[in-house]
Amino acid sequence: MTTEPMQAVREFIVGRNPALDHLSDDLDLIDSRAINSLAFVEFIFLLEELTGEPIDPEDLDLDDFRTLSALNARFFKEEAAR
Repeated sequence: MTTEPMQAVREFIVGRNPALDHLSDDLDLIDSRAINSLAFVEFIFLLEELTGEPIDPEDLDLDDFRTLSALNARFFKEEAAR
């Protein structure tokens, strides 16, 4: 995938929520239903594809998925350090 990972995450969320015209880094994606239970599994698959690592459901912490900032810190911080 050639896009920056966080841009792909934004595109995924906006693609399923066309009414969202702006995604702030601190918008609560769960409470706002930007990521709902139906899209969550697909979202996990996207994150696995972007990171190249499997995500163990046993290790999931909902707070890691609450905001774009939290997603970036949990899944892409090592990539940004490179």
